[in-house]
Amino acid sequence: MAIYTKEEARQIMDKALQFSKADGCEVNLSGDNSGNIRYARNTVSTAGARSNQTLVVQSNYGKKVGTATIEEFDDKSLEKVVRRSEELAQLSPESEEFMPPLGPQTYDPSITYNKNTAAISPDYRAAVAASSIEPAKSKDVTAAGFFEDSENFSAMHNSNGLSAYERSTGLDFTVTMRSNDGSGSGWVTRDYNDVSKFDPELSSRIAIDKAIMSKEAKAIEPGKYTVILEPAASVGLLRNMFFSLNARSADEGRSFMAKEGGGNKIGEKIVDERVNVYSDPLHPLVPASTWTNDGIPRKKTTWLEGGVVKNLAYSQYWADQKGVAPLPFPGNAIMEGGDASLEDMIKDTKKGILVTRMWYIRNVDPQTLLYTGLTRDGTFFIENGKIKHPVKNFRFNESPIIMLNNLETLGQQVRINGSLIPYMKIRDFTFTSLSDAV
Repeated sequence: MAIYTKEEARQIMDKALQFSKADGCEVNLSGDNSGNIRYARNTVSTAGARSNQTLVVQSNYGKKVGTATIEEFDDKSLEKVVRRSEELAQLSPESEEFMPPLGPQTYDPSITYNKNTAAISPDYRAAVAASSIEPAKSKDVTAAGFFEDSENFSAMHNSNGLSAYERSTGLDFTVTMRSNDGSGSGWVTRDYNDVSKFDPELSSRIAIDKAIMSKEAKAIEPGKYTVILEPAASVGLLRNMFFSLNARSADEGRSFMAKEGGGNKIGEKIVDERVNVYSDPLHPLVPASTWTNDGIPRKKTTWLEGGVVKNLAYSQYWADQKGVAPLPFPGNAIMEGGDASLEDMIKDTKKGILVTRMWYIRNVDPQTLLYTGLTRDGTFFIENGKIKHPVKNFRFNESPIIMLNNLETLGQQVRINGSLIPYMKIRDFTFTSLSDAV
């Protein structure tokens, strides 16, 4: 059994701590039950299930730190892993940035667990695959997809009295649909904590429609275009921007958030005033862990408000250096949107390009957050409020900062990769060349 109750996990961790002879000791215990199914060429190729649990012990003597891992929890094994972590600590050089284990903390009860998701069966996984394969066959399309579900627990206990525990569930679904003539491609991804919010038939139908619509794409000249970005198209660029909300890299002059002359951009307006981004581990649509892997509580935090930087993340070490409270990176990102649907935004566009997805995003210039990447799986030309025809994919060079300063319309939010991201219409998005890939 991989899922331990709070009491069972605490008993194991308490026993491990009793063996400790170090100055400090931290024990992390986690486990998961998961299942998956994979299909390609309209046929299931693999399916499986896994049950796993792991205990990690970190011991320190002053600033000398050692870590050891084990998957057996009898007394002999627990003592062995503690001793091993202590031996490694004594052999290690001092870590100048080591921070001692935190004392007791108060955490909000997590809402990441759903019993129906935890009860997903092999029959359900097979039905998800069938919901892609059967309609694909009827539309002269080939499906390739992956569905995975999991039930997890995480627990933490240390020699300074900190104790944490939570359970969570999740599912991830991705499917690519290719027209059998090879000229069209559609793609969809979905992720949820609660399986009742997942509609595999609708998700697959969207990908099939995109594959059919994108057949025989026409080449148009690269350049600056008004674009409508689906959340799967913008999330990669936005995620890179969110990762730059780091106080240390800014204070050390290593990121876009670094202020000329020193310091960071907290309090500065960097994007359109309609851009508001916050994180909230208790958001009902995108719940996240209420504590980090080093035991810092996560709370609702505003990162951008009215386009102004309100907060940057501070690790324990950097917070200690700067004399402020630690502020962890968020477990989710929630970007506020508007009321417009995708259909509304298309109707309101005289000339532009609809982008389903971006991929292979790579850093060009960290100081300006300039990135390059490619569109794929459905790119379409819009004219006079209608999708006129598919277009060949592009390579782009763009910064999420420039993008959010060229914002025209914010649409409805969609959950993607554990966050909420709206549809967006952006002017003057830079496409630099064509790509033959579909």
